[in-house]
Amino acid sequence: MKKLFVLMLFLSGMLGSAQKNIYEHKNFDYLSQNHKVLAILPFLTNLELKHDIDKEELERLKEREGYAVQSALETYFSNRKKKKKFSVEFQNTKNTNAILAQNNITYENIDIYTTKQLSEILQVDGLISGSIDLNILLSKGIPTEFSFVDYFLGDSNYGRIGIKISDGDSGKLLWKYEKKIDKKTGKNTYDLIDKMMKLATRKFPYDREKKKDKIKKSKA
Repeated sequence: MKKLFVLMLFLSGMLGSAQKNIYEHKNFDYLSQNHKVLAILPFLTNLELKHDIDKEELERLKEREGYAVQSALETYFSNRKKKKKFSVEFQNTKNTNAILAQNNITYENIDIYTTKQLSEILQVDGLISGSIDLNILLSKGIPTEFSFVDYFLGDSNYGRIGIKISDGDSGKLLWKYEKKIDKKTGKNTYDLIDKMMKLATRKFPYDREKKKDKIKKSKA
């Protein structure tokens, strides 16, 4: 019983931490009322590795990490979508990247385009994008050495990730979720995204369960 109580405290603490790091626009429901399809963009990456590498290799690694997050998010949303958990569709990332390439938009220059421009080019209602700061190559997996002290105190800090949703018509930021990356967040990119999104599941704005909660509260 004591172990169960400690576990419940730990999980509630993690959930509380997730909720504190979430922002949602006060007019989200109005701005997103016509949203049907969202595109997931490759994430912008900042790498500060401990070992020195040349600039060209660094840029290649940044791109690889950015596309790894895009792919992991698509996998997470696809798995949840099979259970009819979301009120929107997500554009296939292969199509997203192909359309971007056809319009000469690359990983290197995507940040010069506005949300509205990218949404129009991709023909979607909104964008899921973000940034990730790393001091390791998360796509390769985090160090395997395990320490209970590091695990509970979170001393092994590998960076931070921020996921945001923007409205295609207005370009406004609708939702944002930030989280630090350490040994508790997962062993690789896919594990990280799966765990952090599950923690925020009731706060994800297109989650059907969240909408049910809103309706219940409005009727209370």
